[in-house]
Amino acid sequence: MSQSPAPILITGASQRVGLHCARRLLDEGQPLIVSYRTERPALDDLRQRGALTLAADFSSEAGVLAFIDQLKQHTERLRAIVHNASDWLREEPGHEAEAFTRMVNVHMLAPYLINLRCRELLEHCELADIVHITDDVARRGSANRVAYCASKAGLENLTLSFAAQFAPRIKVNAIAPALVMFHEHDDAAYREKTLAKSALGIEPGAEVIYQSLRYLLDNPYVTGTSLCVNGGRHLK
Repeated sequence: MSQSPAPILITGASQRVGLHCARRLLDEGQPLIVSYRTERPALDDLRQRGALTLAADFSSEAGVLAFIDQLKQHTERLRAIVHNASDWLREEPGHEAEAFTRMVNVHMLAPYLINLRCRELLEHCELADIVHITDDVARRGSANRVAYCASKAGLENLTLSFAAQFAPRIKVNAIAPALVMFHEHDDAAYREKTLAKSALGIEPGAEVIYQSLRYLLDNPYVTGTSLCVNGGRHLK
């Protein structure tokens, strides 16, 4: 009797891009595990469709390790890990170290520890992938969100190191998006200014990230690569 497919883990999949990718994978019949920081109505939909949802706090080492222990209680195999969990903090005067530590923990320490501690789960599958969701802003830095940008750049560098360390059994790649979805509260002036930053000048939606993820999962000859999904921002 054939073995059922191993699940894919997506961290931070309760909203926006992570949620979209989770739904698309479920559409394909892919078993799924998602982590979430905040309970949201969309999680009920994922649960009803068969996804396993695990609460997680990646802001501390203890929280990351607790999540890994919980994950291993539910599965012995993983087809892929998609590190989508993210935080978006601006450093406030007097609280810079707190913000920096949180950004590093969420964007670097959590992927670092999960990759190391879950390597064995991935190696139980013939095909295995790790995908880091970074950010196009890491190319040029940010005057307003130094900690966010630096930690996302660090995650992109982790992609190279893990790709070398885990080859040839596990492919490790990154996706570096610029803005793909506006928030409902974004006003017309902000939208116009933001769209003008890219050569293509469109709001493409979350599907472009899923298409990028699908490419990395399906292509057997790509590792240590970061896919730039920015609409041509580097051209302007």
